[in-house]
Amino acid sequence: MTVRRLIALFIIMASLTTMPGHGHLAADDGFSQITGPCRQSFPADHAPHTGYRTEWWYYTGNVTDTDGRAFGFQLTFFHSRLQPPQARQRWPETMSAWRSDQIYLAHAAITDIQGDRHLQAEKMSRPVLDLAGTQTTEAEVAIRLHGWQAVISPRGHRLLAGSNEFELDLDLQPVKPPVLHGEQGYSRKGRSPERASCYYSFTRLEAAGTIAIDGTRLEVTGSAWMDHEFSSSPLEPGITGWDWFSLQLTDQTELMLYLLRDQDGGVNPASSGSYVLASGQVRHLQRGEMTVSPLSYWTSPHTDARYPIAWRVSIEALELNLTVTANLADQEMRTPNSTNVTYWEGSVSTRGSKGEHSVQGVGYVELTGYAQPFDAPM
Repeated sequence: MTVRRLIALFIIMASLTTMPGHGHLAADDGFSQITGPCRQSFPADHAPHTGYRTEWWYYTGNVTDTDGRAFGFQLTFFHSRLQPPQARQRWPETMSAWRSDQIYLAHAAITDIQGDRHLQAEKMSRPVLDLAGTQTTEAEVAIRLHGWQAVISPRGHRLLAGSNEFELDLDLQPVKPPVLHGEQGYSRKGRSPERASCYYSFTRLEAAGTIAIDGTRLEVTGSAWMDHEFSSSPLEPGITGWDWFSLQLTDQTELMLYLLRDQDGGVNPASSGSYVLASGQVRHLQRGEMTVSPLSYWTSPHTDARYPIAWRVSIEALELNLTVTANLADQEMRTPNSTNVTYWEGSVSTRGSKGEHSVQGVGYVELTGYAQPFDAPM
């Protein structure tokens, strides 16, 4: 739960949600609702789920160039419905080509670790006049917004995005099949059944392509992670944000955790995670099985928000003990021209032990609700 976690994240025109699935009912406001196992199947479920309020496709990764220079990257597409689909039946037969009941938003970033800088960009548009939208065929799903795109096909995933400061052009090849989180993709985000999302991930993708910074194009290779979630439900009252972790370890296992933070400083019992074995098998982790303790903090000079930037992560049942550290303190995302949410999304490194063996790894962490309480619908 990008987004990661609940992962994921965002107020979109006063309507944002968490992630969804196919065990659904119609919500009172006309949006579809998730109340049980999603049982996603592929490639069909890479495509948009148009009955839900909010959906996102979320890519993060760590790559190096031929000289060993390290970079992190993020590319996220959000789709939000402002009205339920049936509301279109009341629209006039003749109307402006600009009218839409949907909106697309996207965030992109490059973390230049050696260069000590975090470059970011954002876009937003209604899906009109070819400015944004999704195209789906039997074999391919393409999400596009003002020249940025993520294309999912049998050949892999293709990412394109950029700004005046940076560009990324990457091909991603899945090493493992998609992982369904929670109960067959049904990821709980609160105590009541409908406070949930449908959530799956590609937890290990081989990445290759180019990034460009200040006009210099670099060949890069590395690994990536992809989350896809959709939902119609708000966060449970009293949850102010979440901490989401996606870690890829050198023993070819992966770990996803999300901690939903309550306003009293505690962690909501709906928090959970997934441990993915080298074989691709998944072990669901409940709140009581995981311990995450912040070790150090960083205060943003941009917003005065105080974020943890190092953690101790322990899963006793797995004999897994890790120290996770941000590769750069300032990886704060500020999005005044799209979601208007400030959050921290950053490249991290990890090292520790699994039983008697040492492990290392890379990953991404997402932190929401630190700049302001995240109490809007998800």
